Amino acid sequence: MNAFKRTVIGMAVATALSLGTAQAQVSDNLIKIGVLSDMSSLYTDLAGAGSVVAAKLAIEDSGIEKRGYKVELVSADHQNKPDIGSGIASKWYDAEKVDVIVDVPNSGVALAVNQITKDKGKAFLVSGAASSDLTGKACTPNTIHWTYDTWMLANGTGGAIVKTGGDTWFFLTADYAFGQALERDTEAVVLKNGGKVLGKVRHPLNTQDFSSFLLQAQASKAKIVGLANAGGDTTNSIKQAAEFGIVKGGQNLAGLLVFLTDIHALGLPTAQGLIVTNTFYWDQNDQTRAFAKRFSALDKGIYPTMVHAGVYSAVTHYLKAVEALKSDDGTKVIAKMKEMPTDDPLFGKGSIRADGRKIHPAYLVQVKTPAESKYPWDYYKVRTTIPADQAFRPMADGGCPLVK
Repeated sequence: MNAFKRTVIGMAVATALSLGTAQAQVSDNLIKIGVLSDMSSLYTDLAGAGSVVAAKLAIEDSGIEKRGYKVELVSADHQNKPDIGSGIASKWYDAEKVDVIVDVPNSGVALAVNQITKDKGKAFLVSGAASSDLTGKACTPNTIHWTYDTWMLANGTGGAIVKTGGDTWFFLTADYAFGQALERDTEAVVLKNGGKVLGKVRHPLNTQDFSSFLLQAQASKAKIVGLANAGGDTTNSIKQAAEFGIVKGGQNLAGLLVFLTDIHALGLPTAQGLIVTNTFYWDQNDQTRAFAKRFSALDKGIYPTMVHAGVYSAVTHYLKAVEALKSDDGTKVIAKMKEMPTDDPLFGKGSIRADGRKIHPAYLVQVKTPAESKYPWDYYKVRTTIPADQAFRPMADGGCPLVK
């Protein structure tokens, strides 16, 4: 055999060995993604099955399977119960070899999964949960908080309302980690801007009757009734506030976390004029519109919320990091994700900070009147863009132990 042939064969063997090694570093030669969401209750439209659709589209668009990687997607319903969510996460990580969990609307469940993920050295990409504690006192090297958080919502919606004269507040708050964090962060903004909080009341998650809570809000005579809740709780409280004549009586409602699907459920005649903060709107540009069209065809005609967009964006970046590392080791992949700039069709270019906070702009939007809406799901007009470097809490203020 001449030297040239030996060199060519040697190079071929080396290439085959290096490819084999790269694939071998991916555990079980399989990247396994678990979408843990609310599949049956008050957050199902804003996340739920749509989050599975978003993850599928991200895998498809990444092209990673064409390059020899195997990806499997599983999903489960956490039922908004931290013990059920924790049980699923532990089983997925230990018995079913899931590498990364995504979505998890419900901050109580997310904070529990956050700890389990750290303990087991896996990866957690939060799109649906809101508590800013996930990048504050509860931050870990294994979690990235992707889409939005309570600090952003408080400073976007809350800040805008206080600055335009809404200086006395009464809070109607979902009584669990998310509602408490949103109330806390918004109250801080109200007080900082010279406003006053006249009262607050906590309601059970997924309650159907808001009458006693709304009567207390009415009696407070606060200019703003701040709804520190989400999903079905928000739509039910807004509908019942209309029945009590709260807005007709001169008070205004501030929906501190309102999703596109909530506006759809309420209808424009009820929702018109609401000011809300979002990080994604399907009708922003040609790329977001193309995604919405594909998404709605797969999710019962529902248009994507910012949670769905966050799942797509997070899974996209996760797969890029796995491929760059040639490993699905959770702690290493999260570190790689922070190191690499983010770029996808829905959020554009961005970055991930040391505390696990994904950074991108936020938008203060107003719900259109029925006359302003020209086509299905045409619900928002953008009032202000909050630049990426101002949209989220300064890293030094969060108390995250990862921040030096």
